[in-house]
Amino acid sequence: MGKTVPSYRMALEDEIQKWRGFAKALRSDERQAFEALIDACRSHASASSNTADPVIFEPMVMSIVLNQQIQLTKLERKLDDALQKQQSAQA
Repeated sequence: MGKTVPSYRMALEDEIQKWRGFAKALRSDERQAFEALIDACRSHASASSNTADPVIFEPMVMSIVLNQQIQLTKLERKLDDALQKQQSAQA
């Protein structure tokens, strides 16, 4: 009989546990940033589970990059809006 493959979410939590020693060695502010990255992995777990590759780390990294891009896009929009308001006020 073959081995049962764990669900992506279960495998993700196992991978996250492997990084606990790393997280404990971080300063408090760094640990908060690390936990935000881990939360990004969890929030995109459904999409990540659709990858055909059983390597867990790759979809984790893609989830983190995707989350960073979303945050960057939001900040760019806020900056554009603020600049437009400033230009309107000066006109």
